[in-house]
Amino acid sequence: MNQVQKLLIIGFVWPEPNSSAAGGRMMQLISLFKAQGFNVTFASPAQNSDFMVDLQEYEVDKKSIELNNSSFDFFIKELNPSVVLFDRFMMEEQFGWRVAENCPDALRLLDTEDLHCLRFSRQKAFKENRLFKTTDLFVEEIAKREIASILRCDLSLMISEFEMELLESVFKIDPSLLYYLPFLLEPIDGAQMQELPTFEEREGFVFIGNFLHEPNWNAVQYLKDTIWPLIKKSLPEAVLNVYGAYPSQKVLQLHNKKESFLIMGRAIDAQEVVQEALVVLAPLRFGAGIKGKLLEAMQCGTPSVTTFIGSESMHGDLPWNGFITDDVADFVDRAVQLYQDKTIWGKAKKNGIEIVNKRYSKGLFETDFSTKIEFLCSNLQQHRLNNFMGSILQHHTLKSTKYMSRWIEEKNK
Repeated sequence: MNQVQKLLIIGFVWPEPNSSAAGGRMMQLISLFKAQGFNVTFASPAQNSDFMVDLQEYEVDKKSIELNNSSFDFFIKELNPSVVLFDRFMMEEQFGWRVAENCPDALRLLDTEDLHCLRFSRQKAFKENRLFKTTDLFVEEIAKREIASILRCDLSLMISEFEMELLESVFKIDPSLLYYLPFLLEPIDGAQMQELPTFEEREGFVFIGNFLHEPNWNAVQYLKDTIWPLIKKSLPEAVLNVYGAYPSQKVLQLHNKKESFLIMGRAIDAQEVVQEALVVLAPLRFGAGIKGKLLEAMQCGTPSVTTFIGSESMHGDLPWNGFITDDVADFVDRAVQLYQDKTIWGKAKKNGIEIVNKRYSKGLFETDFSTKIEFLCSNLQQHRLNNFMGSILQHHTLKSTKYMSRWIEEKNK
């Protein structure tokens, strides 16, 4: 790639890799583009946070931008990026029309993170105490908005093969608009495996997850009310440490020292607390995408017990680094088994390392992704001609977004 190419990332929030998997994912994408020779600018309308990464340390320019403000138009014209990456569909809705007007030749990428409409619909079905059906997706406004955003962009980056298949089969999205790019990790070699804490050097169970994410909060409630009391009956001395960024008061109120159910809050070093544990518990009952907490467990050599939603699209045909079950009694039995049986634990640990190396090693994706971006940049006009539905949506839906934004801008003056 040309060394002077510019990438503009329009972020929903400033990256916080120590707070969420989404933050880690964003830093991986930045690294990927910088390795291709891009100069990277990260812009966001979000407020600064105490835990945001210092982008200057990664040689990334930081720019605060405003919603519904034509100052963005002047900014992007001057920057003139060759590629624009929208961090989640909401940013494409807000800024996509401005990018299209001011930099029409810029390649427009969407990083979906996970399919928000899938997560939302599953959550709604769960709360209504019924099974999720794919037809649930069609009645939700969020699905219409998200699919429109995918169609308007030149390429959407997907972390889940299941979600790619869903988009192609249910929503009839052309495969040329989708690109599988999961979390990108360094492979784990034999020497690194030897450095991981042994079975004897670990203790307790752990759960970790950002509490701004509803599936995590629900999983912790499920642990507290249903699963942990049963594990505790079999393992009276066991402790469950619950870590997560942004715990609310209702989360903190679950802390119970007598029950060894300990709300620890934000982990200063997530990998350290996961490496110290014998088993990760992740009884996720709804959600989407692939789960950073479970991938982190594999990196740390820590077996996990999770649900079919938790493991969705993560391990392909490879055996899980522990157990997958939706049954409460089986979940408890498997957790106790991993906690007590060194042989089963050791096999699960090796399974996790294999999943990391065979499915998430960044070397598997770097070259192909670079080739894809280079090809699209060189053949953008033809690529867009092949996406007529996208051009229709670009013309109609973003006109309404544009004039609403203009109205708000005038109103704010």
